[in-house]
Amino acid sequence: MRLTAVLCATVVFAFSCNEGTKTSNETVRYKIPRGFEDPAIPAENLPTPARLELGRRLFYDKRMSLNDDISCGSCHALSSAFTDGKKVSNGSSGKSGRRNSPTLANMAWYPYFMAEGGVPTLEMQSLAPIHDTVEMGMNVLALSEKLKSDKRMNALSQRAYNRDIDPYVITRALACFQRSFISGDSRYDRYLIDSEKFPLTEAEERGRRLFFSNNTACSVCHSGYLFTDFGFYNVGLYDHYEDSGKERESYLPADSGKFKTPTLRNIELTAPYMHDGSMNNLEDVMRHYNEGGKAHSSKDLRVRPLNLSEEQIVDLIAFMKTLTDWNFVQNKELLPLE
Repeated sequence: MRLTAVLCATVVFAFSCNEGTKTSNETVRYKIPRGFEDPAIPAENLPTPARLELGRRLFYDKRMSLNDDISCGSCHALSSAFTDGKKVSNGSSGKSGRRNSPTLANMAWYPYFMAEGGVPTLEMQSLAPIHDTVEMGMNVLALSEKLKSDKRMNALSQRAYNRDIDPYVITRALACFQRSFISGDSRYDRYLIDSEKFPLTEAEERGRRLFFSNNTACSVCHSGYLFTDFGFYNVGLYDHYEDSGKERESYLPADSGKFKTPTLRNIELTAPYMHDGSMNNLEDVMRHYNEGGKAHSSKDLRVRPLNLSEEQIVDLIAFMKTLTDWNFVQNKELLPLE
């Protein structure tokens, strides 16, 4: 309890400035957690204070939607690790979405985006929700004209990218800000640095051993410092999928029901789970895997009955909760500007 209170009281900034006084067009450094590689950042979109501010304002601006009623932040709330706690998100005019809102943490390291991996860069990713008729229902060209009339936003665009606000600016500023959503200061991260100073409980330690064991093989797909291999798998959620997943991108029937492995970082805060939000809690998720899922022609062969006891399921969940980064979800630098 004492350590949790310390974590809650400490705010870790997502990026830090170089030494000396910074102006709006000087590059700043994202703060990279220990054990993380440096992310690949496009040379033309290195972070600057002006770009981060513009992206931050755009992320929380409801004018991004057709009816000025939702923003990116409407479906991605910081307190929930940039998810929204709903089975599926609601778009503009209250339209019901198709998928569960994913966490946006650590997207600076993602090799591709969307659950089927069809978008290659973070700069391009924002176009999907903007243009989606169920989500924002907007056209990025019309959005540019709408925002261009805002003198403050246009002046900020000039400082950030030396041009009036347009699709190039919108997509890059959003990507620049979202790359600052960096989460790597969980109790487990601290345990890895100094296990004596930041020990796990007995249940968490049992869960850690199970997680990395050959029996559960959790760490095969939920691997590395991001706890995902970015692979695409059918985990036997259904015997028939309404959402075909990876098949939408590849057009291969063998990819039916395959979705990108989600990160487990902050998993405690991102319920409900699965691509469609069909599982309300981690207990439901673990029982699904423990039972081996449903039969499907594309189901991954590694999804099989695990025969775990109830105590082992509790221990695994206890370990996964050590991946919660309380500093990240309270970082005021990621909240809306006044």
